[in-house]
Amino acid sequence: MKRVLHVDYSLCIGCETCQGICEFLHHGKPNIKIYYTMSGLPIPINCRHCEKAPCMDVCPSGAIYKDHDGAVIIDPDKCIGCYMCLAVCPFGVPSFDVKVKAVTKCNMCANRRELGLAPACSEMCPAEAIFFGKPEEVEENIRKRTAEKIARERISLEAFESVGKML
Repeated sequence: MKRVLHVDYSLCIGCETCQGICEFLHHGKPNIKIYYTMSGLPIPINCRHCEKAPCMDVCPSGAIYKDHDGAVIIDPDKCIGCYMCLAVCPFGVPSFDVKVKAVTKCNMCANRRELGLAPACSEMCPAEAIFFGKPEEVEENIRKRTAEKIARERISLEAFESVGKML
């Protein structure tokens, strides 16, 4: 059963909880990291587990594959450290782990998913900016959040216009 992990950047508050829990669970090496833009906006960067994963396509050793949930996984025993996956990832996600001597990246908390749990970043995010579920659930969640944003903007615009009419 395919599942996806979606980050709603408009809801991220930059608290770094996702990064902290990931770092804790992965022995000091987080697979999701908050970067701050020049304007100060927090942007969590993580693997998107692409449907057509370019990293998987270029891996000459077959170390990169998809699991039953659709997560793009790297088998460190097959990785030859050629960096091809790093070169093609549009998000710059994979990184070489000198301890493992292989490229690593988010595996959507494979061990947690095997227990029926969601990835830790999605469960711990206090702003609910990270959502994990079936593709149709994620799409519906995105649509509902978009409708809420539009409604808030519309209500605030109407409130602003009504104040102008009072003056």
